[in-house]
Amino acid sequence: MVQQPDGTQNKWGWCKQKPGANAILAVSLYVCKVGAAVLNIPLYKVQHIANLADNKKLVLPVPALNVTNGRSHAGNKLAMQEFMIPPVGASSVKEAMKMGVEVYDNLKVVIRMDDVASELYGSDKTYDLNFKENNNNSSQKILGDQLKDRYKSFVSDYPMVSIEGPFDQNDWEHYAKLTDEIGAQVQIVGDGLLVTNPKRVEKAIKEKTCNALLFKEFVGQIKTGAPCRSERLTKYNQLLRIEEELGSKALYAGAKFCVPVEPYWIQMSCELKMRIC
Repeated sequence: MVQQPDGTQNKWGWCKQKPGANAILAVSLYVCKVGAAVLNIPLYKVQHIANLADNKKLVLPVPALNVTNGRSHAGNKLAMQEFMIPPVGASSVKEAMKMGVEVYDNLKVVIRMDDVASELYGSDKTYDLNFKENNNNSSQKILGDQLKDRYKSFVSDYPMVSIEGPFDQNDWEHYAKLTDEIGAQVQIVGDGLLVTNPKRVEKAIKEKTCNALLFKEFVGQIKTGAPCRSERLTKYNQLLRIEEELGSKALYAGAKFCVPVEPYWIQMSCELKMRIC
């Protein structure tokens, strides 16, 4: 509906530059809220959203709680942007929050990582793990294959379930290598790689560069930040209230966080299929 009146395109398709993503999101959310108000039901119960996905279940997502930051998000020298814990072994959101808060308070376990490696990537196609140093002598620059092997060692040494943005958004080669080597063990999330762009998603399917995409409406996981500060706690508390209201009807995604409802398949013109998990 928005694409053609907007008219802006690049090699990856429609850009939506005139109205802008923020305006489109605001209008979309407003229409959704109006629908809920007309039906006199909570927003999360708006049935037409579930109907669009052919989903009859009320699934509550696994909270991915941020426990520490690195990169430009923090005043330390960590090369990784975010370390998160998704309590996939919990039986409910309430138990998941209890587990997550306990781990957050003790900072002893790290089982999920958001790398977003584009910040490390240079014009020489290397990744600089020491990019925050003022007197950087380039001693920490590594190749894509070396960074790939480092991720593999993380997965081998720690109970990790997800890696988001492991390479630069245009480093398709190493995304594909990592997915081929450890994609059966962990979720390789294409964030900047895909930016929910149909053409980039199609390319990722064709080249098998990742096994998951970051989709804001996805029901299996929710990324809201650390279990602290009022704006974050408000969201977690609302999730707990929804679970309490639903009672026995609530299904916590848990270990099925990749595919919490019946598997969906995307069919592209290349006639290759990829499960979005």
